[in-house]
Amino acid sequence: MKLFAKLGAALMASCSAAGLSIPAQAQEPAEPLAAQDGQVTLPYAEKKYSGSVGTTYLNSDAPQFPAPITAPDGAPNVLLVLLDDVGFGQFSVTGGAVPSPAMEKLAADGVTYNRFHTTALCSPTRAALLTGRNHNVSGTGVITELATGYDGYTGIIPADTATFAETLHQNGYVTAWIGKNHNTPIYETSVMGPFNHWPNGLGFDYFYGFMAGDTNQIRPYLYENQTAIGTPTGDDYILSTDLADKTINWLQQLESVQPDKPWLAYLAPAATHAPHQAPSELIAKFKGQFDMGWDAYREVTFQRQKEMGIIPADAKLTPRPKSLPAWNTLDADQKRLYARMMEVFAAFGYQVDQEVGRVIDYVESLPDADNTMIIYIVGDNGASAEGGFDGTLNENAFFNSYLMTPDDMLARIDEIGTEMHFNHFPAAWAWAVDTPFQWTKQVASHLGGVRNPMIVKYPRVTAAKGQVRDQFVHVIDVAPTILEAAHIAQPRSVNGVEQTPIQGKSFLSTLNDGNAAEVRNMQYFEMFVNRGMYKDGWWAASLAFEPWQPERGEFDPMTAKWELYNLETDFSQAVDVAAKYPEKLEELKALWWAQASANKALPLDWRGAERFSAEATGKPNLAAGRTTFTYHGIMAGLPEASAPDLKNKSFSVTANVMIDANANGVIFTQGGNTGGWSFYLKDGLLKAAHNFIDVERYAVASTTPVPAGEHQLTMQFAYAGGSEMGKNGTLTLSVDGQQVATGPVARTTPFKYSLSENQDIGTDTGTPVTYDYTGPFTFEGVLKDVTVNLGQ
Repeated sequence: MKLFAKLGAALMASCSAAGLSIPAQAQEPAEPLAAQDGQVTLPYAEKKYSGSVGTTYLNSDAPQFPAPITAPDGAPNVLLVLLDDVGFGQFSVTGGAVPSPAMEKLAADGVTYNRFHTTALCSPTRAALLTGRNHNVSGTGVITELATGYDGYTGIIPADTATFAETLHQNGYVTAWIGKNHNTPIYETSVMGPFNHWPNGLGFDYFYGFMAGDTNQIRPYLYENQTAIGTPTGDDYILSTDLADKTINWLQQLESVQPDKPWLAYLAPAATHAPHQAPSELIAKFKGQFDMGWDAYREVTFQRQKEMGIIPADAKLTPRPKSLPAWNTLDADQKRLYARMMEVFAAFGYQVDQEVGRVIDYVESLPDADNTMIIYIVGDNGASAEGGFDGTLNENAFFNSYLMTPDDMLARIDEIGTEMHFNHFPAAWAWAVDTPFQWTKQVASHLGGVRNPMIVKYPRVTAAKGQVRDQFVHVIDVAPTILEAAHIAQPRSVNGVEQTPIQGKSFLSTLNDGNAAEVRNMQYFEMFVNRGMYKDGWWAASLAFEPWQPERGEFDPMTAKWELYNLETDFSQAVDVAAKYPEKLEELKALWWAQASANKALPLDWRGAERFSAEATGKPNLAAGRTTFTYHGIMAGLPEASAPDLKNKSFSVTANVMIDANANGVIFTQGGNTGGWSFYLKDGLLKAAHNFIDVERYAVASTTPVPAGEHQLTMQFAYAGGSEMGKNGTLTLSVDGQQVATGPVARTTPFKYSLSENQDIGTDTGTPVTYDYTGPFTFEGVLKDVTVNLGQ
């Protein structure tokens, strides 16, 4: 009864503190700015002609066109940069070993926040950033692929939490989003939409980038606004370069056409999320630089951080988790493999720093650079440990509950960093680049998962340069800061929907004053039942699962262990004082439950890879309820979430074609080099392959070519696993009803082929399932129709 009494009292006390009923009060800016402008109900009413209208223009008042909405005087331009999967001790700007000269230059010209916090996972952080509300309130308690349908976990940003981009857009700004999305429900990313949850429906005039949570850096599948533009084919193509070019090009056009209009550019590169890929010449620059291993990396980085003043002089270096190996216990092959993976990762990070640096240089060359706010968030969560203990050639293997071993990878070590694999470094490197903190991405209970650097430069408001700010700030505080800087009121109604008040608080006051009062004294954290509660310098933490644990069994959140830290004296969260202050811990535990309830973080769900299955979780799917699918002609880019689910079942693919002799080309493919199926002709031979998460490829082929003419070609897979997932089966090929090839498939991908690959008919976008051919490998001949039948 005492627990429930505490929960009830804390719930009543914390609702208003959570910002759910009372809008956050803007802080006084560091420099006098114009009073907040604009109305709190959006959109503005359409302006109508108010003059007198006669029988002709000769006896009518002078005409007047409706005046466009203009932004308040002095409203700044905003460049908002958000990197992906970055550790606090990764880049040189905060003491790490990955060079970041562009970040260092920005930090020298601005201020660096060393107590900025994210949510421990990408989509939730991005939703919180865009809306200014906590991630569960924004419907994004987890990535959309793992959505469960409860209000805090739908994967849908609700209409009552409009983005700050929508508010800026309706107040005279022009807005662009370039790079990663991953805030659109996976079942709404097909050519049929609907498009209200795409970037163009979230307040952005222009979008260029990719819709998924990750993508191949060399062969991505891209969109411009709501139109798929496919996969670039240039030999030297790199996504980060393309995104920087597009951002600069958009700004150049804006400056040419509407130079007086303020703008928001939201640049979200894919780096440094897996796959870790970079140009070979950059990778070569890092040869041998990480042979010292992860333990020594942390020691060196920790000392650099103290020397730079990024962390306090009395901070402690947290120990290695017991489940991770010491570097000196590894054999020579392991060290060689793991060092190579880190070399590739460093090259990847260095390359994105260069590209974002080009954008910053261009922005700073513009005439209104002094009135441009640059907010550079160095990571949407901590470094990712999703490569498992040994790293992986395929991040998607982890999401299918498979951890690769060095024996799976050593023969292909020279391919790491190329387009051929979706590689990811070992978990211990993620822990290392999160120096000085404990744990990594996914672990919202500890700072390694949620503390990322943020660099801000805003010359009009602050002349401070090269300074560190230590106020406690959260990602939800960015939106109200931008709105205050723009002199735009936080809306109470947007597009006819009453708004849940913005929960963030502006940190504009801290830009010019390192001693400004804290803007945030309380914040809850939750991800995969890893829980944290911050209040007035104290932090309660409960770790439920280690992030390299893909399969999760029985768990009781009511009896889980909690730790307690005093962050006022323990910057790195190194000393657990739970035994010393049991009453403080109980207070924060009760407060966490209250905040979780108020912010829609309940019910807790600790399931792992099985949440990727739409069939297991009941997620909407455009293919749900159907067993037959017919496609006419070439059809590329259908997302896996909107395609027939081929996993853990029998199915057939039948194509009616007209071909010449020795024909080539893809008939049907679903997935890519991370897993999936391909059915195709090569030199007239009928072939099919299953890629089991880049560990094995099982293939069958006819022994003689299919002759020229009109034919019916069939690929049939007979699943032998019954109700079990990821089991074996038999693959059979037929021409005009006659079997021409058959063979075993020992293992099949159980949960997810990819986060970013597609189903294609008559071509192959992205990366191929099999390297027996090179994409797009467009079908030669007439592809009349292709029919997929499930269960046969």
